[in-house]
Amino acid sequence: MTRHESREQAFALMFEKIFSPDLTPQEIIESKAGLSEFTRNDFTETLFTVACEHLEEIDRLIRENLVNWSFDRLTKVSVAVMRIAICEMRYLDDIPQSVSINEAVEIAKKYSGEEDAAFVNGVLGSVAKKAGVK
Repeated sequence: MTRHESREQAFALMFEKIFSPDLTPQEIIESKAGLSEFTRNDFTETLFTVACEHLEEIDRLIRENLVNWSFDRLTKVSVAVMRIAICEMRYLDDIPQSVSINEAVEIAKKYSGEEDAAFVNGVLGSVAKKAGVK
């Protein structure tokens, strides 16, 4: 499984977390384990689990970098994509921020469209610049 596919799976898990906030990351992973489109792998699970552990800080960073938008108005796809990307940028040392942002933009294009992708790119670029992430 490629890293892109792993990120896409982590995004899908995070999307599920938005709709099932009371479930633990492990419960969400286990609920997907038997599905043919889900392949368990360490990178996906680490990315999703670490993002869940830091949701409060990640969401704060998103909120601080919104211009003329409120967090509640964001699409669920945008929120899930940005949570995963910010997790990579802040907590996984071996991934350049440009890769995290580009991957997030590609996932946003696939699941939401060009407008959301451009929005995600702008917010993540701002997060990277202001938060001093690598």
